[in-house]
Amino acid sequence: MDIHEALYTTRMMRRLRPDPIPLETQARILDAAVRAPNGGNTQRWHFVAVDDPALIRQFSHLFRQARDLEYAKFGNGAGPMVATAPGADVAAHAETMRRMKGSGNYLADHFEEVPLLLFVYAIDDLGGANIYPAIWSALLAARAEGVGGVMTMVLRNFENRVNEILSVPVGEGWKMSAMLALGYPLGKWGVAADRRPVHEVSSRNHWDDPFGVEVPQPLWPPRDETAASLAAAS
Repeated sequence: MDIHEALYTTRMMRRLRPDPIPLETQARILDAAVRAPNGGNTQRWHFVAVDDPALIRQFSHLFRQARDLEYAKFGNGAGPMVATAPGADVAAHAETMRRMKGSGNYLADHFEEVPLLLFVYAIDDLGGANIYPAIWSALLAARAEGVGGVMTMVLRNFENRVNEILSVPVGEGWKMSAMLALGYPLGKWGVAADRRPVHEVSSRNHWDDPFGVEVPQPLWPPRDETAASLAAAS
């Protein structure tokens, strides 16, 4: 797969099929993840792959409780995604949140059917500087394998219970960074079209100085390929 196709079309997938992900595929995803850059090449990460249906059922109950706690925060006007970025379209943001809640409801309702949970742990991670590149590499590698997924942190509301279930040696300093729910998606891949363009969210040399070029449309796929595909479809 072309790297730009992976970068432009990888998105969070919450509607997943229950089909198991072969171990060879899981290995390729994690092998890509551990090639990610990390400070000093210390590799202070650990990935716990969970495909035991009994364990997934346990986590499904915790996930639904944790999600209720998160939405209670949103209802009180708290939470990191309630407010839009300065200059963003408030109505569009509200619609995005509505759609995200719908797909999140589906994941919560069908959590027992998720074929693979990947719990990601790190030590002393300085805000995620080392682990998040590895997580994104895992999601990009999954995209290349036709596997979708979503990164969520809501289970950190029950971090002690999760650590207990997974027998995490917390005394060594391990902290849960995130959980990925992975599976073959029911939805379709596609370029995210609802992004504010580069020139609206970028500047050069000083905060409000123009970036220098306008990018009104996604730069992938290249225009000639887009025209050819449209011609072929007509």
